Amino acid sequence: MKLTAILVEDLPDALQLLKNDLAQNHPDIEVVATAQSVVEASKLLRKQQPDILFLDIMLGDGTSFDILEIVPNLQSKIIFVTASDEFAIRAFKFAAIDYVLKPYTHEELAQAIDRAKEQLQPGEERLAILKDTLSTPEEKPDKISLHTLDKIIIVNLDDIVRCESDSNNTIFHLQDKQKIFVTKTLKYFAELLKEYEFLRIHQSHLVNLQCISAYVKTDGGYLLLKNGGHVPVSVRKKAEVLEILDRMHR
Repeated sequence: MKLTAILVEDLPDALQLLKNDLAQNHPDIEVVATAQSVVEASKLLRKQQPDILFLDIMLGDGTSFDILEIVPNLQSKIIFVTASDEFAIRAFKFAAIDYVLKPYTHEELAQAIDRAKEQLQPGEERLAILKDTLSTPEEKPDKISLHTLDKIIIVNLDDIVRCESDSNNTIFHLQDKQKIFVTKTLKYFAELLKEYEFLRIHQSHLVNLQCISAYVKTDGGYLLLKNGGHVPVSVRKKAEVLEILDRMHR
């Protein structure tokens, strides 16, 4: 069964490239229309909604979020396409929303299409996280979307006490004692959260600096947390941890 698609991209060359890629490698997808602006795309989508909507984030007359606001009842599966901008990538990760990075490979495009076919639409709250994080890249995001085995849970960043590695997964420990099992590695979250006062203190532990009560030197060195918990500090992280705690308490 053929799927319909509309492509929204303001650069003519990029638009043609995507159109050609779909024609050559995805015969099950029929491109029914293209648009190069927010206004053009919104008019199109009011008349017809495709199965899959390819959305470039930055358009000449606004952003693709403007389209989503103008056409709020959109039922299409969305594949966001973005230029390789570190802030944009971080925003997508915080919102747990898939994206394709330009320039993309045939394989990356195929994977994005497969994911779009399978997935439910991101809800308003995740789209809001994406939009907020994109619009204020220099500020600390308020929320993060966490992908568990069967759903996506949105939590406040300040509610995370620590993250613990569990093989290739991560357990999030929250202020209310809730534990969330997330299907991504601790390394992934250590990279994502390092600018927001989260520190990898051990191969298996990432801690919210705001939740630390004290550093205890006995038993090889560990951190006492404000919720009463404690986590070990690895030997090679000890100097960095002490320096950061010293800076915080000045």
